[in-house]
Amino acid sequence: MPKKKIIIVGAGPGGLTSAMLLAHRGFDVEVFEKDAVVGGRNQPIEEQGYKFDTGPTFLMMKFILDEVFEESGKKSEDYLKFIKLDPMYSLLFKDKEVQVSSDPEKMKAEIKNTFPGEEKSLEKMLKYEKKRFDKMFPCLQKEYGSFFQYFSKDFLKAFSYLSIGRSMFSELGKYFKSDDLKLSFTFQSKYLGMSAWECPAAFMIIPYIEHAFGIYHVIGGLSEISEKMSLAAKENGAKIHLNTAVKELILEGKKVIGVLLENGEKHYADKIIINSDFAYSMANLVPDGLLKKYSKPHLKKKKYSCSIFMMYLGVDKEFNTPFHQIVFAKDYKKNIEDIFKNLKLSNDTSFYVRNASTKDKTLAPDGHSALYILVPVPNNNSDIDWEKESENFKEIVLNSMEERTEYKDIRKHIKYEKIITPKDWETSYNVYNGATFNLAHSLDQMLYFRPHNKFEELENLYLVGGGTHPGSGLPTIYESARISANMICKKEKIPFTTKNLYI
Repeated sequence: MPKKKIIIVGAGPGGLTSAMLLAHRGFDVEVFEKDAVVGGRNQPIEEQGYKFDTGPTFLMMKFILDEVFEESGKKSEDYLKFIKLDPMYSLLFKDKEVQVSSDPEKMKAEIKNTFPGEEKSLEKMLKYEKKRFDKMFPCLQKEYGSFFQYFSKDFLKAFSYLSIGRSMFSELGKYFKSDDLKLSFTFQSKYLGMSAWECPAAFMIIPYIEHAFGIYHVIGGLSEISEKMSLAAKENGAKIHLNTAVKELILEGKKVIGVLLENGEKHYADKIIINSDFAYSMANLVPDGLLKKYSKPHLKKKKYSCSIFMMYLGVDKEFNTPFHQIVFAKDYKKNIEDIFKNLKLSNDTSFYVRNASTKDKTLAPDGHSALYILVPVPNNNSDIDWEKESENFKEIVLNSMEERTEYKDIRKHIKYEKIITPKDWETSYNVYNGATFNLAHSLDQMLYFRPHNKFEELENLYLVGGGTHPGSGLPTIYESARISANMICKKEKIPFTTKNLYI
């Protein structure tokens, strides 16, 4: 009996995870990727001896990555070298700096030193947030194709921990008094492209995850994960086609039966998985008039995350600075309002710098550093003209780096520079509205109300990536791929083993 055929559109982290799993389970898998390298927003940038991650730089919940490798017949440690970071990152405020550790005793001492009298609340926070995580995590590992999942035993147990109507920032008020200390546990809302004052309190599981499981770096950068997933998928029998863009889906009525490539070739399959940006895919890969819930007019009405202004700098100096450093705007709340409400650029901006060269010498020539600088900015619903503003905004960021951090003479050391603006995310990376964290993670766009893993409007179509359940971030993207792969196997009655106990 011939193998069932799976086509995957996009070789990002979700598509590659699906390819590993499904090829191992006996499917005939082909992946079509428009770029010359795998990874999507997780791909590397390599120029003049410098190497940068395009997107994600924090590896959280490493155990999920380990599990999907194991379920693919592999061991992650055979492919990747991991470093657990301690401190995880440095937070720089207007008048203080906090070294954040996943070691509870170190973290307690840091709070005592920086926010005297508040250190006892750390234990209280971690204890309660562990309960929230234990109740909510099983829900994030289930598919929500039916509204009746809200009446499942796991969801009913988790319901009270959603803290509906409360934000992450307000939830931290149960533990801490200092606003800066609250921000130390809520800036993670930016992983979701949301404001800490609007991000649902349910996402308090993210800072808990950091403190409970730690943050890892991968030697060679996190882009190595996608590269090694691609290798593992091919070892399992998958075919991965680079420089091969998909133009549109081929349909019979509302049943997806294949893909039309930009080069005119047609390829057919039993099931199709989309890993490209969800809203972009619905607006561009599906013929007009077929979709209702996710038609072009309805896509425009959805809530989207913020965007990011990216700077990748190769410098001829080794800076003795934190591996991960988050610098808060002096007036952080105003900066957040400019990003999410006023839709304008701030002169006083927050930014994040990764100097991975301090621990990973593979990323830059000897004596040099590869600096990754991320600045949250409005998505393309704003009227910002990035062709006009890009250079000026770069100077604002460099001024802030020289004024507020140890990168005092950064300009004179720059040997390589690459900028990615929100406009570039939309036009070069096919990210709808330049919203790099996909659809916003508001409660009305989560679980059942997020695009389903088995897409609800078209037959034979499955989704993986940040635009579907359970949401953005590497571990949740891996989880989305595992959910979709498991659903396909159940549909086709293909036996499989999984470390995911909740499916």
